[in-house]
Amino acid sequence: MTILIAGGGLSGLSLTAHLAARPEPLGPIVVVDDGRRPLATAGWASWSAEPGLFGEAVSRTFDRFHVHAEGHDRRVDLGRYRYRYIRGDDFAAAVTRIAARRPDIRFLTGRVTAIRQAGSGAEAIVDGRVHHADWVFDSVLGPARPKAAAWLIFRGWHVRTPEPAFDPAVPTFFDFRTPQRRGASFVYVLPRGPQEALVEHTTFAPPESRGIARPQEQRAALREYSSAILKVRNGVVAREESASIPLSAAAVDRRRGSILAIGTKAGMVKASTGYAFARIQADSVAIAESLATHGHPFDLPEPKARHRLFDAALLDMITRHPAQLERVFSALFDRVSAEPVLRFLDEETSFTQEAKLFAALPPSLYTALARRHR
Repeated sequence: MTILIAGGGLSGLSLTAHLAARPEPLGPIVVVDDGRRPLATAGWASWSAEPGLFGEAVSRTFDRFHVHAEGHDRRVDLGRYRYRYIRGDDFAAAVTRIAARRPDIRFLTGRVTAIRQAGSGAEAIVDGRVHHADWVFDSVLGPARPKAAAWLIFRGWHVRTPEPAFDPAVPTFFDFRTPQRRGASFVYVLPRGPQEALVEHTTFAPPESRGIARPQEQRAALREYSSAILKVRNGVVAREESASIPLSAAAVDRRRGSILAIGTKAGMVKASTGYAFARIQADSVAIAESLATHGHPFDLPEPKARHRLFDAALLDMITRHPAQLERVFSALFDRVSAEPVLRFLDEETSFTQEAKLFAALPPSLYTALARRHR
């Protein structure tokens, strides 16, 4: 069995590590990446009950977070979950250590320009050369993507301050005390210490926005939040990052013969939150298990239709009525522990548990659900 992984970003390297961690040999494996997006400045936060394969790469772990919505401040416990942050360079180093167990894993620098079926296997064109494999996992080109139902647009500042300004033990999961002119917006704060944090402005924008950011408006909102809410004085922006992510709850047809899309190309971004790290890990585990058990990568869990319906309804609601997002988040997190909500977002809840969560939600969400169900 030969494997080619197109793309050496989060999804490609996650799959590489999970394949390498299997007790039985799966490979040889070639990982191809053009090096245009180095991982050194990347980072991912996610919640999970266990550290997982990359526990050694986690740089910060939190057992609660702060939320502010509808004028109320709350410190919410995470129950059995922990909120973990992994830096890109630590993640890459962990993948390197795991892959070193296997002499048949090779990393190749090159640009993938085409991936296609070839007989009983597949082939990738890398810098004009053909590379054959039994299975190709594609995080570069991918299938045709569903039309975006909304866009997640964010801009973050890595802020350093001369005096303590952040609570290093408690991240701010969302704070709606920021202008709402362009869509449902909130600020996220991930502390790296009392004098350093990522302060990020996030907007759920309607599909007609096409993901086009307004940098000056975002920076103005970040300045206002840093000054008025965080009370930062003489802070320095060490680095700025930004992105626009298309959101859709539609299913992705990720299989093409011997080719399987992975990562964001496979729809691993959770439409209602924009989070992808934990979903990519779970998908990588399932792919590795399928290869080891069946000799093919397609024995994967089917997405739950009702959770796609929930995601689609939420996107529908917040693009039509942006102010409702604050009401939804306020209702969901108005509790001592966030565990029931996080379990729901992980799509691990029962109908009964979901009914309890939905009982406090605004009627507009039920209207959107009914519209989607029809």
